[in-house]
Amino acid sequence: MRQITLSFFLLTSSFCFAQETDLQLKNVTDTILNTKRTLKVSEPFDGIKTIQKLFPGNLYHLSDKNTFISWKCKSCKPSPFLDVNGVEGDQLFPYSEGVATRLLANIDYSDSKGNQFKILAFNHSVHDEDGLQTGRFSGGLLGLAKFAKNGNSWYMRSFQPAVAAFGAFAQCPTPKLVEIGEDQFAFTLLHVNGGAGGPFEGWLYLVAGFDGKYQPIMEVDNYQLTNVESVKWSGTYTVVNDNTKKHFRDIIIKTTGTFNKALKAQDEFETNVPEEIAIMAKTKKSFNFEIERRYAFKGKFYKMIDKPIVKFSNVK
Repeated sequence: MRQITLSFFLLTSSFCFAQETDLQLKNVTDTILNTKRTLKVSEPFDGIKTIQKLFPGNLYHLSDKNTFISWKCKSCKPSPFLDVNGVEGDQLFPYSEGVATRLLANIDYSDSKGNQFKILAFNHSVHDEDGLQTGRFSGGLLGLAKFAKNGNSWYMRSFQPAVAAFGAFAQCPTPKLVEIGEDQFAFTLLHVNGGAGGPFEGWLYLVAGFDGKYQPIMEVDNYQLTNVESVKWSGTYTVVNDNTKKHFRDIIIKTTGTFNKALKAQDEFETNVPEEIAIMAKTKKSFNFEIERRYAFKGKFYKMIDKPIVKFSNVK
């Protein structure tokens, strides 16, 4: 009986392994990339099922909550996209090797008139036969679909299959909804990347609808730093609502951190500190710091205005 049970276990394990590694690409038509396409979804709204209607490939549910849609479009004309990692070479979507599309977020919100909306954020990565997301310095390509509720149905009002790539290992960070103006909503993304054993540097990006499409309109460096012993910092953001701007309101970024020169011997790599604290880092042994920067929308992009406000404490 033991031998039979063991044989059955091995057979089952082999079958499951094969199921998780034998991933097939389903060819879809180029109409899926039409930004003017329409889609109606009835209640209850299911994010995964809706993503599959947008990209009707093969749906897989692997272990560790690895759910994705595998597809390929032979008739699609690939278009370039931005990867904020600065990856060299042509970055084209859809990928020639095939695409794996994963749901990132299903975001609900309402405007001041009570209208209800949903934003589906999804991540594209190159199809992998094992269902993996690879590429240390490659971001996950963000796509967005906006739905408005009418009665018991949701109607797609805007659709952008590919916005830009953020994050590492082809995994885009989850967008966070933020109101930057009167009934004007955008998304922040904390983009983090870095080499093995080295500093993990974080940038804050703001993605908003502008000129008829979603695109990054703000990039904030020195927003976060981890995996370093001698210095570390993290950031927060606040939208300024002082009734002077109806849309594209100013945004204040506050970065707080610590510095300890005695711990530099434990750092595996040299780390550049923000220029606002560079002199203190050369002349003092340790301190806490806070840097406040204000960004304003100028033409097509947010830019820092005025001089940063810097405060130090516990200086030794």
